[in-house]
Amino acid sequence: MTVRSIVKFPNPLLRAVAQPVELFDDDLQALASDLIDTMRAAPGIGITAPHIGILKRLVVIQLPSAAKPAIYVNPSVVQASTEMIRHEEGSVSMPGVTDDIERHARIRVRYQDLDGNERFEDAEGLLAVCHQHEIDQLDGLFWTHRLTRLKRDRLIKRYGKLIRAS
Repeated sequence: MTVRSIVKFPNPLLRAVAQPVELFDDDLQALASDLIDTMRAAPGIGITAPHIGILKRLVVIQLPSAAKPAIYVNPSVVQASTEMIRHEEGSVSMPGVTDDIERHARIRVRYQDLDGNERFEDAEGLLAVCHQHEIDQLDGLFWTHRLTRLKRDRLIKRYGKLIRAS
């Protein structure tokens, strides 16, 4: 469909809470398709509607090992392991910088498909990290806020240097 413009850090839209999707129609299908194209062009392995300025609870994830992208409407974590893992994270809204974030190693996600049917998915490792990262984004929690203040300040400074250099 269409590659959309990505909202860049520190745009306040990245801190806004996305609203639940209530209409499962052709517009939602088109938005999901645009998110897939935009994620691939970025490039990235996950993206939300807020990343393109639309405050709807819609997520697309495609891990490198996946044959096709997965679409999650109104996702939420309903179970999480006590075991934690650290993984390098970044964002299509803040390209060029990454840092390690601690997340639950295994989770269960409840979501709806594009037809509005309720589904569940168990995830571990990178997929669990991606789900938590993108659901945080839907909740208005940008990934850098999972860092300590010192690490976040250093990362933002590094990002500023990258932007000025480009």
